[in-house]
Amino acid sequence: MAAVTGSLARAEIIDFKIPTRNDKTLFVCNILPRESEAEIYDCIFKAFSDFGLLYSVRVCRNAAVVEPGYYAIVKFYSAFDAAKAQNYTNEKCLFQTIPLKVQMCTKRWSMKISQENQLPLNSIKCQELANYYLGFNGWCSRIIALQNISNSGGCEENTQELVQLERKSMKYICVMEVKLRNYGMCCKGIGISEEFDQDTTDPLNFALKVGRAQKAATQKALSDAFQKVFIVVLGFSTLTDFPLPSPEVT
Repeated sequence: MAAVTGSLARAEIIDFKIPTRNDKTLFVCNILPRESEAEIYDCIFKAFSDFGLLYSVRVCRNAAVVEPGYYAIVKFYSAFDAAKAQNYTNEKCLFQTIPLKVQMCTKRWSMKISQENQLPLNSIKCQELANYYLGFNGWCSRIIALQNISNSGGCEENTQELVQLERKSMKYICVMEVKLRNYGMCCKGIGISEEFDQDTTDPLNFALKVGRAQKAATQKALSDAFQKVFIVVLGFSTLTDFPLPSPEVT
């Protein structure tokens, strides 16, 4: 990546967990009540996604004691992207006739959660994040094993045994491998899912629940595999020039 004169290169680690830090979350207020919540959501999403991949956008009505209107909470995966978006959108009209107020969230708007307690992204979000930083063809996945483990292990208590007699358990385990093509790396994940079928006389219902258990196990395995991946993105300390992300994978 070409260096920018007068700027200091920095690095940020992007992991496959739900972003919780305040420096990745923007509070957008001063939104006029001229559009519906759905329309405002689309406007906010379009305006802020130009600066980076968004994890979520939440649009809410102002409290009754405040002027009619809306505010929004915009959550990025990258603190670099959030800072860039805040710098360029604060006091700008964007999609309305008066300027928006865009600020980094404080503890008042964003709950402080320790890094250890961060929840993993679901499989769909993992794929979105991987496609954004690694490219659509930059990674692939394959199922190594998908096995029915419904009858493995025993019940520890009599009450649990009675429950198992009343409803049939369908429990599957999946082992998934994710390969990062451009980096020659791979990682494995494990997912377990269980469904219960109280009506064992309906074969269609049984087949649907088996399918759901298998699908959920593969999704959990994919998410678990991505938990081993960390993407290092280079950024700059000045807000005068913002090159495209240059990821490195560890």
